[in-house]
Amino acid sequence: MSCRTPFLNAAPLDSEGRCSLCRRGLLGFDAAYSFGAYEGVLRDLIHLFKYARIRPLERPLGEMLASAIPRDRTFDAVIPVPLHWRRRLQRGFNQSRLLGAAAARRYGVPVVEALRRGRATAAQAGLTNARRRENVAGAFTVKRKEAVAGRTILLVDDVMTTGATASACAAALKRAGARYVALLTLARVDRRMTATPFSTRSVAAGAS
Repeated sequence: MSCRTPFLNAAPLDSEGRCSLCRRGLLGFDAAYSFGAYEGVLRDLIHLFKYARIRPLERPLGEMLASAIPRDRTFDAVIPVPLHWRRRLQRGFNQSRLLGAAAARRYGVPVVEALRRGRATAAQAGLTNARRRENVAGAFTVKRKEAVAGRTILLVDDVMTTGATASACAAALKRAGARYVALLTLARVDRRMTATPFSTRSVAAGAS
């Protein structure tokens, strides 16, 4: 398992290059890919799309997302991280569903809304890693097991911070029989105390 989280040095990693979360199995997905860091222009574009509802950004952001997938990977289905129905009603759309369509077109596979967010969760911002995992524990279920069982899944979200939400989704997919779950996000938060730009397309040395 490789979350590809960047570190300032290799000290947090074991002999196989895994961080403590991967070693303890706290990340439910098998791999993680992202277009870039959640900062600067990319962060602004995501906010305009997600909160200001600038829908024409759907296409360019979707193309950015799709470009982060390694060309040697293949998947059977794209599954977006779901919003709770109240949040989706407020926003008018699920940004992960729209962005995931670009990845689905690239592979010629369907977008399958197989996950259900059964309860509204508190905002993850400001919570510790452990509290984030507690917040989303058991929040997701699979409503279409036949679309998941035995398949290689590309799980799509807009931003990855600690991976808690994606891990909860991936765990639900694995319980439903998914063979492999990779996470694809448009951006991810770089939690290092450094100004060096990060993209999982060119992972820095010492990344898990």
